Amino acid sequence: MKTKSTPQECITVGGGCFWCTEAIFLEIKGVEKAESGYAGGSAVNPTYEDVCAGKTGHAEVVQITFNPAVISLEKILQIFFATHDPTTLNRQGADIGTQYRSVIFYRDIKQKAIINKVIGELKTLKAYKQTVVTEVVPFESFYRAEDYHQNYFQRNPEQSYCRIIINPKLEKFRKVFRDNLKK
Repeated sequence: MKTKSTPQECITVGGGCFWCTEAIFLEIKGVEKAESGYAGGSAVNPTYEDVCAGKTGHAEVVQITFNPAVISLEKILQIFFATHDPTTLNRQGADIGTQYRSVIFYRDIKQKAIINKVIGELKTLKAYKQTVVTEVVPFESFYRAEDYHQNYFQRNPEQSYCRIIINPKLEKFRKVFRDNLKK
């Protein structure tokens, strides 16, 4: 007897440098793909150089394809909020500019409602001392980043940014979300 498979879902999030966000989501059970890229700007087919220079209006993002039968969008959002600072406008750590903004691009009304629910819970719990400034906007387009950005942490673990910034973030993430990690 053949069983019907659960359709995949997609959500696109920006939480600063896409190398960090991608490294986290690649380790989560139920995430089938996490691709670094650009969204939310005006240029078609933007380059990394143009996005970093702030010329296009795009944010560095990760497009996450996941199986909702294994991991819910709500859990993905909880992980997203726990692994970056959603209270700093256009900034994550030393990375400054609109390309590093906290943003979620939703695909439909159902996703928007779940996003608003999670943000509302964060506010109710007073999870942050400052106001959450994460943009919640409709998805329009995603431009996959250049190949050398894909799986960046896995391919460059000894690079200084990976050792100093990504490794500590991953260690903290793994402790808090160990039940959600791929085996």
